Amino acid sequence: MKLGFLTACLPRRSLEEIVTWAVSAGFEALEVAAWPDLGDRPFTATHLKAEDFGEREADEVRALFDEHRLTLSSLSFYDNNLHPDPDERAAINAHVRACIAAAALVGCPTVGTFVGRDPSKSVTENLRDAEKIFPPLVEQAGEKGVKLIIENCVMEGWHPDGYPGNLAYSPELWEWMFSLGLYLNFDPSHLVWMGIDPVTALRPYVDRIPHAQAKDIEVFPERRNRYGYPGRAVDRPDPWDVGWWRYRVPGLGQVDWRRLVDTLYEGGFDGVLSVEHEDPVWGGTEDRVRTGLRFAYSTLRPLLVA
Repeated sequence: MKLGFLTACLPRRSLEEIVTWAVSAGFEALEVAAWPDLGDRPFTATHLKAEDFGEREADEVRALFDEHRLTLSSLSFYDNNLHPDPDERAAINAHVRACIAAAALVGCPTVGTFVGRDPSKSVTENLRDAEKIFPPLVEQAGEKGVKLIIENCVMEGWHPDGYPGNLAYSPELWEWMFSLGLYLNFDPSHLVWMGIDPVTALRPYVDRIPHAQAKDIEVFPERRNRYGYPGRAVDRPDPWDVGWWRYRVPGLGQVDWRRLVDTLYEGGFDGVLSVEHEDPVWGGTEDRVRTGLRFAYSTLRPLLVA
């Protein structure tokens, strides 16, 4: 198992700069952000332009990673593949295809995205739509030797009432995803606030997890007693401000990383554990982000077999 991080936390840095720093900090892999360069959403970045990526670009990226003996673990484009606007949905689906093609060119084993959701439709209706959209994407990925992985992030901010906006938040939905040929990019933090024990949920599915993310969560039960699990309702100007929990870097929240890493090893996982840094305490400046990444490293590195 190797330890890496998702590059989206350093959006203003070039991929070369991030690679150099990652190696100096002891990381062994990078999950590379590959969103389109739209500049209008947090926690996204464009460190690889999938829509404009050919053999020359692939050679340059491979050389960069080979020079620093770093693993490129995944290309990340987490967006709503069931977007309610047909044109936006088509553009997102097309960019997933571009990421698959880019991953194949550069020899990257996985591409990460979301299932998503149209909030105007029921869960059942969304699942039927997804069953039409994803099989061609899975087929393209399979033909190119790439696995399409779905993160189990709830994406509550995509739903007007704070309900799940990404239909991949529970083991029930993971099994549905697997039936379509999709894989799981496992992130324990989202399970905690949904009331699901991450280790119990993880154990039966390790063989369908080629890549995992490391993000922690801090929960405030006294606030949940006021808001309920969907979060703030009366005054919620920020759709992502649930009000009773926040993301943290590993070691500063409530995930039991020792048990979780042990369960990954027990299940035969030998991929990359990638820190996804969305901690508001250790955010705001690049220096604080790097400190947060170092703290995550100090928490996780001792748990991994050298």
